[in-house]
Amino acid sequence: MEARMKSVANPDVITAIQHLHKAIHAGGVDPLVLELVHLRASQINGCSPCVFAGVQSAKKHGETDERLHNVVTWRETPFFTEEERAALALTEAATRIQDGAPGVTDEIWDAAATHFDENQMSAIILNIAITNFFNRINHTIREQAGKAW
Repeated sequence: MEARMKSVANPDVITAIQHLHKAIHAGGVDPLVLELVHLRASQINGCSPCVFAGVQSAKKHGETDERLHNVVTWRETPFFTEEERAALALTEAATRIQDGAPGVTDEIWDAAATHFDENQMSAIILNIAITNFFNRINHTIREQAGKAW
């Protein structure tokens, strides 16, 4: 499979994305939680460049191979905190919005809200959204893992 184009982003889009990332990281969420959120949404969407980049970035923040290999099965492993589990559940529910999916239920929302304040919830939600944004662009242009990252 070949990439269809080099990039879809013009300088104004790049600037906007940089501002979004700044807002996400100013939200007070542990950077490793943000990395897990990014990785899980990208796994769900089958976005190889974002999974590739997410693993590399998480490792730079000190994440272990053991946990990275188990993000996809986070419910069945003992490797994640309750806070991380709440963020991962929110990520899955917000990412899987296809026809008939329940989306973010009150139970999922309440679990996340017990671990994160409003600023942190905003940062996590924005991180989920921007990850889904990149996942869709990468699928459309057939971006390849490791090529542009």
